[in-house]
Amino acid sequence: MTKKVILDVDTGTDDAVALMVAALSPDLDLIGATTVNGNVPVTYCTENTLRVFDHIGVQIPVFEGMPTPMIRPDFPIPRAQFPEPVMHGDYLDIPPARSKKQDMHAVNWLIRTYMESDGDITLVPVGPLTNIAMAIKLEPRILPKIPEMVIMGGGHEVGNSSASSEFNIWVDPEAAKVVLNCGRPMRLVTLDATHSALTSQEDCQRLRATGAPAATAAATFIERRITGYDATQPMKRLGTTPVHDALAVCAIIDPSVIKTVFVNVDVEIHGELTLGRTVCDMQHRSGKEPHVHVAVDADEAKLNRMLLDILGRRAA
Repeated sequence: MTKKVILDVDTGTDDAVALMVAALSPDLDLIGATTVNGNVPVTYCTENTLRVFDHIGVQIPVFEGMPTPMIRPDFPIPRAQFPEPVMHGDYLDIPPARSKKQDMHAVNWLIRTYMESDGDITLVPVGPLTNIAMAIKLEPRILPKIPEMVIMGGGHEVGNSSASSEFNIWVDPEAAKVVLNCGRPMRLVTLDATHSALTSQEDCQRLRATGAPAATAAATFIERRITGYDATQPMKRLGTTPVHDALAVCAIIDPSVIKTVFVNVDVEIHGELTLGRTVCDMQHRSGKEPHVHVAVDADEAKLNRMLLDILGRRAA
């Protein structure tokens, strides 16, 4: 049986790969995508998401969501913090979208969809958690209807937006605190895991060689990421990059692609040096019960085989 999923995205190059994996995997049924401010402003995220689906020939509804963080409208958004974003640009390097976004706001659609569901739709937020927190705040009755969240965000030993915080959590730490403490089963796919499963130029060549629209587009997006990472935050091997959000989606298809530990996790929302840090209680010092399966490692070879196998497919 296929597993129903919703992706909440800030598309973005790695989000684009994740969307294509979710749309083309025979194991998943992607019923919709919601967009949120993050890698680029939300209007760009929406256009980029529509471009992805049009490019691979699938019809999946896209709902635009929150343009600012939940509480901090003055909190730096990526374009203020990084005026020349090297990882993503404004628009993805594929043709403009022909499809249109849906009229309903993403938060309202999430609430309606979960309230009407049979409790069988996995929620996969791979951007800032603003839409999800807002939905929970407005209608907490959706929580029992969410069987699991698989979240790309946070880090224990690795940060990327500050010395101690990961981008998705740092953009809206209050929203992340709401979501991580909402009481639902969840896996947190952290930078510790994504940085241990890298994709290389050679992997891009294999993707492009398939000739499939999704694989060739993914190669283009990932090569842009490699250029950006080599220039700004080199990985343990030059010519490689994490594809963060794709790992989260692959972990739904095959949980063995990540290694997790079950610990208590909270988010720092006040610290001068640690704002947005995911505090993972690896030594069980807090006295609080574990509630999050935190990914601390990942299988690089398996991830890249999955990307090749899935993205080499063509839409039915």
